[in-house]
Amino acid sequence: MFNFLKHTFLHPLQEFINDSRAIGVCLLLCTFISLIVANTSAGSSYLHFWQDSFRANSEHYLHLGFLSFPNSILTIINDLLMAVFFFMAGMEIKREMLIGELSSIQKSLLPIAAAAGGMLFPALLFTICNKGTVYQNGWAIPTATDIAFTLGIASLLGKRVPVNLKIFLMALAIIDDLGAIIIIAFFYGEPVKYLYIIGVLISALVLWFLNYKKVKFGYLNLIIGVLLWYCMFNSGIHATVAGVVFAMFVPVKLLHRFEMKLHTPVYFIILPLFALANTAIVFPNNMGAALTSSLSWGIIFGLCLGKPIGIFLTSYFLVYKKWALLPDGISWNSLLGGGMLAGIGFTMSIFISTLAFDNLVMQDIGKIATLLASFIAIVLGCLMFIIPNKK
Repeated sequence: MFNFLKHTFLHPLQEFINDSRAIGVCLLLCTFISLIVANTSAGSSYLHFWQDSFRANSEHYLHLGFLSFPNSILTIINDLLMAVFFFMAGMEIKREMLIGELSSIQKSLLPIAAAAGGMLFPALLFTICNKGTVYQNGWAIPTATDIAFTLGIASLLGKRVPVNLKIFLMALAIIDDLGAIIIIAFFYGEPVKYLYIIGVLISALVLWFLNYKKVKFGYLNLIIGVLLWYCMFNSGIHATVAGVVFAMFVPVKLLHRFEMKLHTPVYFIILPLFALANTAIVFPNNMGAALTSSLSWGIIFGLCLGKPIGIFLTSYFLVYKKWALLPDGISWNSLLGGGMLAGIGFTMSIFISTLAFDNLVMQDIGKIATLLASFIAIVLGCLMFIIPNKK
């Protein structure tokens, strides 16, 4: 019986999870389900399930004596579970900077510069569209690239996307994640509480000391990591940054092992929950007006035009100046196509939308525009790789 179940269900499930395309499929499915349910007669209950506070007196914090914790399922997902996602992202950044594609100036210069251009141009386009409006605080929404979706779509295109371009996109997206983390830390926090900042610094110092003394990484590190998160959550800096800080103290030899252990729970539990909770969007009656607002245009222009233009022009400038070389097998056309795929904002752009605005209507417009822009980026990116092969 066990062998029957193993071959019938477990093996196909394992193969699905190990397929790089599965992450995008799973997130799309969760988004579709969430949007459908939110706009049915059960929509109100569905929204309340994610968003209602455990205790009505406080929207963000649940106070238990002198302790403060997340006060809703949505906050638990966005502040606690997403810290685990950022922990994994932090380990990827550390690994790539020490032993991977970002480990030397020669290897890292082009993707670092391309990532910077791919963040600057979308921010500029968004700011041009929204300068002086109530939406201008959302300037960082179109700067983000969803690494899982981008690489998932690139894998779906198979051999049409050169292997070196996939490696380049991975390095670029990792730098993009680092940029998003810095933006969240410095621009989308609350008023800083210095006592908790001291707690963060002490926690980080203890983690460094344990590494310095070569104490085996284990439960003590995890306990201090939880304390680090708690102090960060209450400090005014977004709690997810704690995940990145903690990742910096993971020994190099453990990075790959931890990434493998976290791959399934992060991509098939945490991110699907994030998609379900954060795309619970009730479509406004005046959908046309929402999508033609300057906020929507800023996000769409930023992701669909700013991303590929910024990545392409920055890369072209560096290669023209002979400061960097275009990797083997990558043409300028394929680089432009890769830049279009990098316009898939999804997870990170939706996340920043929730931080940029307190107004739920503005958050929802930002999320809807992000979904539409990401879909457009997928279509344009795929066309760039499919059409040349049909000639």
